[in-house]
Amino acid sequence: MTERADVVIVGAGIVGVAVAHELAVRRGVRDVVLVDQGTPLALTSDKSTECYRNWWPGPDGAMVSLMERSIDRLDELAADSGNVFHMNRRGYVFASADPAHAAAAVQRAQLVSDFGAGPLRVHTGSAAEPPYPPQRAAGVDTSLRGADLILDRHLIREEFPYLADDVVVVLHARRCGWLSAQQLGVHLLERAREHGLRLLRTRVEGVVVRDSAVVGVRTTSGTIDTENVVDAAGPHAREVARFMGVDVPVHNELHAKVAFRDVSAVVPRGVPFLVWDDAQRLYYSEEERRTLAGERSDLLERTFPPGVHLRPEGGPHSDALLLIWGYDDHPTVPVWPPSFDPAYAEICLRGLARMVPALRSYVGRAPRPVIDGGYYAKTPENRPLIGPLPVRGAFACCAFGGFGIMAACSSAELVADHIVGARLPAYAAAFAPARYDDPAYMERIAAWGPTGQL
Repeated sequence: MTERADVVIVGAGIVGVAVAHELAVRRGVRDVVLVDQGTPLALTSDKSTECYRNWWPGPDGAMVSLMERSIDRLDELAADSGNVFHMNRRGYVFASADPAHAAAAVQRAQLVSDFGAGPLRVHTGSAAEPPYPPQRAAGVDTSLRGADLILDRHLIREEFPYLADDVVVVLHARRCGWLSAQQLGVHLLERAREHGLRLLRTRVEGVVVRDSAVVGVRTTSGTIDTENVVDAAGPHAREVARFMGVDVPVHNELHAKVAFRDVSAVVPRGVPFLVWDDAQRLYYSEEERRTLAGERSDLLERTFPPGVHLRPEGGPHSDALLLIWGYDDHPTVPVWPPSFDPAYAEICLRGLARMVPALRSYVGRAPRPVIDGGYYAKTPENRPLIGPLPVRGAFACCAFGGFGIMAACSSAELVADHIVGARLPAYAAAFAPARYDDPAYMERIAAWGPTGQL
């Protein structure tokens, strides 16, 4: 069987679906084919924490700009659909008990603000300072931007009484929150299919290249003649690029999340996305230490990195929490189905108990957790690949290591700009695969600093 398509998108995760929507609905491309051997939105897109944020470190403002545009699009989609994907704007709260962290917090936060993430409001307890804007647990307040940096411990206790008593700094980034990624993806997919998108459930076996240009995509069902292919294959992105003789600098990391029942309701349901910003050693009693000494002694003296985080899952009557900690983020070869450290849930729980002490009541007696996850496809500096590959008609839209949900809409828009020859935004070069051809850029990566990974 031979078919014909204007554009073939490989991979039906949230990014591939967003690209299909962008091309079919917003750009009017008449013959778009989305190819995936599995169920759409099921490989890694349904394993995420489903969050979004515009608060990203440097060394420049490219990621902030990409996320700002994506959140603009999410706001538009929420308004147009009656918020069918349950988007909220509770914000991200980064908390620390380290006085040295507090001393540098203003400078770091101001830098991200200057990148375009919105105004920084500092709260030290002075009457002359602006008031702390209240948070809404549901819905989207589009007027709330920037971040509130709270150094006033009285205000911290007043607004976040569930945090540890020794917290000395809280950064509440406001243009952030979470949503139902599955509902967002289904909404985009349905609209795209109404505009002619074809979804093919088949395996891609190769890309036909002739005279350094794409001329087709081979699948187990036959060949699709096309001059344009988009590699949106998530953890399989490198494999798809190699079909065209292209090697992209992408590796995979295994990441897990824990679904945990807060049956005693120790975490208020209306809390923001909570992140502990300090490294830590896990607390174990003397009895636990004696038990672990013979079987998991690695846990006793290990210093775990910052970034353990949680958020409520479900509606106001749910008791579920999501717990996440990427403490072992190293390149690996994907294995399906993935397997996880048997101690992962307990490690997350103990780590989060440092931030929210009431969680200690579950240590050793927690309800049985559910652990799942998938593979993050990442570049060395944890920025996506969006744009032309060195084969005419081939485009990348991949390597969204943990931020595919939040970046999908603006990234789809950007790759569509490349495909149709539209004017590119100022941040386009920061994500183009060709950036790795620049020796100066490669040197820059070596001293990159924080990548924004959580």
